[in-house]
Amino acid sequence: MNVFIRTDAWVLASHNAGKIKELDALLAPRGLSVLGAGALGLPEPGETETSFAGNAQLKAEAAARASGRVSLADDSGLAVDALDGAPGVYSARWAGPDKDFSLAMDRVRRELKALGDVTHAARFVCVLALAHPEGEVRLYEGEVRGTLTFPPRGTGGFGYDPVFVPDGHKRTFAEMTADEKRALSHRARAFARLTADIFGS
Repeated sequence: MNVFIRTDAWVLASHNAGKIKELDALLAPRGLSVLGAGALGLPEPGETETSFAGNAQLKAEAAARASGRVSLADDSGLAVDALDGAPGVYSARWAGPDKDFSLAMDRVRRELKALGDVTHAARFVCVLALAHPEGEVRLYEGEVRGTLTFPPRGTGGFGYDPVFVPDGHKRTFAEMTADEKRALSHRARAFARLTADIFGS
């Protein structure tokens, strides 16, 4: 049996309720559940790496060591073409200490406006890191391209979802249902690669 498939729950190395809910829904059909790091009293390690993959691996390894369980970590963010990929790995930091993403979205809007007539093309990127407490780590990446729209629209989702319209669609992620977003999202695409590797489908 694959060493990552355990009878107990995986730990999700995140304190973000939106991510926990989304990944728990993705894992449920596999007969697995996730426990958020906060529920186990695990601290959030500093995201000191300069790439999504580096931060995801750092968080997954820390949670696996602390909990003794298979741990899954996500590092994801918005990369705006005209801003040279910013906010990128600093997506959450742009929201400030209170994680107010209205501030982050407004900063993106202002920085694009300052550049003049530039494209609003952007992409959401997600890297999932799956860490076994005995040391093995696997990484899976997914992305979805789209266009930014202002002002923000919709009340669903989280983060930058209200300003992101995925290619081929007219609604923002925040205007879609959870199931609609899940079918398109960068996180779902990374998770599809994980499930193909770990579960064989």
